[in-house]
Amino acid sequence: MPKGIFNVPLAENEPVLSYAPGTPEREALQAQLKAYKQTEVDIPMYIGGQEVRTGNKVPIHPPHDIKHCLGYYHQGDETHVHHAIEAALTAKEKWASLSWEHRAAIFLKAADLVSGPYRQKLNAATMLGQSKNAFQAEIDAACEFADFLRFNVQYMTDIYADQPESAPGMWNRVEYRPLEGFVFALTPFNFTSIAGNLPTAPALMGNTVVWKPSKTAIYSAQVLMELFNEAGVPAGVINLVYASGPVAAKVIFDHPEFAGIHFTGSTAVFQSMWKTIGGNIEKYKSYPRIVGETGGKDFIIAHQSCDAKAVATGIVRGGFEFQGQKCSAASRVYLPASRWEEIKGHIATQMSEIKMGDPEDFSNFVNAVIDESSFDKLAGAIDHAKASQEADVIFGGNYDKSKGYFIEPTIIQTSNPQYITMKEELFGPVVTLYVYEDAKFEETMDILDKTSMYALTGAIFSQDRYAAELATKRLVNCAGNFYINDKPTGAVVGQQPFGGARGSGTNDKAGSAINLMRWVSPRTIKETFVPAQDYKYPFLG
Repeated sequence: MPKGIFNVPLAENEPVLSYAPGTPEREALQAQLKAYKQTEVDIPMYIGGQEVRTGNKVPIHPPHDIKHCLGYYHQGDETHVHHAIEAALTAKEKWASLSWEHRAAIFLKAADLVSGPYRQKLNAATMLGQSKNAFQAEIDAACEFADFLRFNVQYMTDIYADQPESAPGMWNRVEYRPLEGFVFALTPFNFTSIAGNLPTAPALMGNTVVWKPSKTAIYSAQVLMELFNEAGVPAGVINLVYASGPVAAKVIFDHPEFAGIHFTGSTAVFQSMWKTIGGNIEKYKSYPRIVGETGGKDFIIAHQSCDAKAVATGIVRGGFEFQGQKCSAASRVYLPASRWEEIKGHIATQMSEIKMGDPEDFSNFVNAVIDESSFDKLAGAIDHAKASQEADVIFGGNYDKSKGYFIEPTIIQTSNPQYITMKEELFGPVVTLYVYEDAKFEETMDILDKTSMYALTGAIFSQDRYAAELATKRLVNCAGNFYINDKPTGAVVGQQPFGGARGSGTNDKAGSAINLMRWVSPRTIKETFVPAQDYKYPFLG
């Protein structure tokens, strides 16, 4: 059959639509929201290409409207995890043998489905199931996921094209095999794009996957699975199960064919899984790949030369977009005393304009946090600050869960840079700030460096280039993604590969070739054209 060295379409970032009043995308999204609200969906698991229903149905409620039922998902158990592993292993040989350009074509088609007919389905599902406003859903579920798919295809071809030199008389080449066994994808609630990327990145490289989404994101995961099926992902390549985390982990981490985990979630869960994998290491056919992006206690530090309004905007956007439920969200801030009142004034102006409520009302900037346990944790932290002699709630501080899990955007000012909310991840719309003496800029950076176990994102605001460079160097290990004069959120695939170190993960940079390399096992092949005919070397003469 004909052969060729194929060039894939050049990856470009998906344009972000505005959803401004009167735009066609706004009208289409509102129609999709209405349709979803009027239908109770019955969500099965997908194992080996079959829809699996257990009858153990769990209701799904929007976090902002907890009395409304969007539908039900079918809770799985240990047997379903076993079946998913079997399905993945059964599909493995045929999928791994498929020519790379056909794998590429499937996921390029998926990208076009995301940016086309599935755009408003994914956006609406994310808005309703995860309580995101229209813009946050657009940049996540539509644009970032389409970017992941297109750029990963391009990175795959770049990896395959990376070949060794060959000396005269021989030909050296490297083939990038998928891992031996199956990959486990464990995905979070906060980004639909991450939920899509974690199973598809290993699958693109020829692996088969068992995928368990967060129970609070099953509503949008169902839409992703429908999209994968329409794109032509073969049966058994991606298997979607809804077993509980401990049940899935017990089965998966005990299996000899476990080849790797692609994870985004909490540091505590990641560390626990790593311990379990280490304890089982002699059971596995190969050393599993452990790839994880975990927590963050992301920072903003401003120098006395900063643009005060830009700092205020960085705090408000960086801390409160999607209710602060981004791994990258700004949650601790260090401000110079000489600029504090000016910055505070700009914050006050912006905070006074923020509306909170249902994401179906496009005038709401802030929506609900994901569930009751998150709500209770955040409310507790706010109450603790109100009672503390080391902290004051200077903006917000209210909360209400009578209709949905609403936490008012809250800013705590502390006199102690080691105060608990400067150190511990809350994952919600609560920002804590500390005002330092201008002359202690360098000392404050040292405090910042030593305060948190995390190192995901951070930002310096400075109009003084010497101060900006000093912060960039001094805080080199504090953030895997560092920003100068911008909020520490909003990494774009192909522009800012995302990931952090320390307690924030393995820094394998989602949306880059670095990540895809973790899902292959290279094999070097050396072919000699005219082999030697005698054992003797010239030095023996």
